[in-house]
Amino acid sequence: MTDNETPKRTPVKAALASLLGSTLEYYDFFIYGAAAALVFNHLFFTDVDPAVGLIASFATFGVGYIARPLGGLVIGHFGDRLGRKRALLTCLLLMGASSFLIGCLPTYEAVGIWAPIMLTVLRLAQGFSAGAESAGASTLTVEHSPTNRRGFFSSFLSVGIASGSVLATVVFIPVAALPDEALYSWGWRVPFWISVVVVAVAYFVRTRLEETPVFQEIAEEDEVRNLPIKDVVRYQFPSVIRVMGATTMGVMQSLVTVFVLAYATQNVGVDRPAMLTIIAVATGLMTIVVPLAGRLSDRVGRRPVTFIAVVGCGLGIFPYLWIVSTGNAIAIAVATVVFLSLFYSCREGVWPAFYAEQFAAPVRYSGMALGNQLGNLIAGFAPLIAASLVVIGGWVPVAVFGAGVAVIAGTAVYFMRETSSLTPQRLDEPYETARANHTGRAATNSLTK
Repeated sequence: MTDNETPKRTPVKAALASLLGSTLEYYDFFIYGAAAALVFNHLFFTDVDPAVGLIASFATFGVGYIARPLGGLVIGHFGDRLGRKRALLTCLLLMGASSFLIGCLPTYEAVGIWAPIMLTVLRLAQGFSAGAESAGASTLTVEHSPTNRRGFFSSFLSVGIASGSVLATVVFIPVAALPDEALYSWGWRVPFWISVVVVAVAYFVRTRLEETPVFQEIAEEDEVRNLPIKDVVRYQFPSVIRVMGATTMGVMQSLVTVFVLAYATQNVGVDRPAMLTIIAVATGLMTIVVPLAGRLSDRVGRRPVTFIAVVGCGLGIFPYLWIVSTGNAIAIAVATVVFLSLFYSCREGVWPAFYAEQFAAPVRYSGMALGNQLGNLIAGFAPLIAASLVVIGGWVPVAVFGAGVAVIAGTAVYFMRETSSLTPQRLDEPYETARANHTGRAATNSLTK
């Protein structure tokens, strides 16, 4: 391919498409988390003790994460085979439809056991979609971006995640302030129905984005793999393990946005709208810090910036949860901003580029989806684990759990390859070397038979 024929990179459009798509995906995903923390135990698990109902509600939140690896594998396969753009459009439509239908569900009082069953099925569909969204959006943006700004442009995926969380929380603030009768009858449904608007905007933008230059070159050079996941397991499985370990840091966000929301309002007595506002403000501030962290990682490296997040969250989880347990809303607000907006944002600004760069272009979507979503399993069940630990010993066991996750994530990051300055060709080198070695061994074995 000549220079004149080189496909055009459009990093700004790719970043916008990633931002809007992830806003939708995570608005829907986090609106479920807020509902699970505040209302689902009253609507779908009314035949059990309230504490047990809350744990069951958190379990359905975690079920979405079980479906994420499967969604990542299935949609990621087609993303590596047919293109990033088509796969991401599928993610949008599936998430939007699932969320809208959740808002239409009958409650346990109306249809009995079928209510939580239908809720769980739709949550699985949400998870199936979300499992491929982040890997696809990261791959799309990395492949549209110049080498020295991949971290910055890819960070807008996390800006979208934060924006979706803020939007979900802001929408839920007036809903949570409704009288219980209105909240439990129709109010909780409204946030799920609103997702239709976000779907329309995100779909419009994504349909006008070109396929990535990297994938176009792969297709033209007949380098598309028949079964990308097979190549991932054969040639880049250590990268899957490292990304999986690093991804466990997502536990921190699940603890703050879901567990702490429930713990502060139901155990400590913080006002529901006040706690939602605190989380919304802290998450909103992330949209400022995240791009700065992404740009910093372009200059000093992905690993140093990520370590700031790991150490800050691992050590900070103890004072943070203690402050939450005091019930002082002002202190909780300050602590949440420091923990989420400062330390955790350093991780959020870096991982979209960092994780995608661990994999070669022909298998990037599948490889990142597998590692990322396997690591996210523990994040999905973090609220359930934390709620169970609180019953046993209060907030201290929860903090120990969070610190343990930070140790796992930090170890994985330490062994990850620094990729901030590597060209697209050099990003592919470990994969190509492993393939060449395997082919050479196969040829040698064939000759010796």
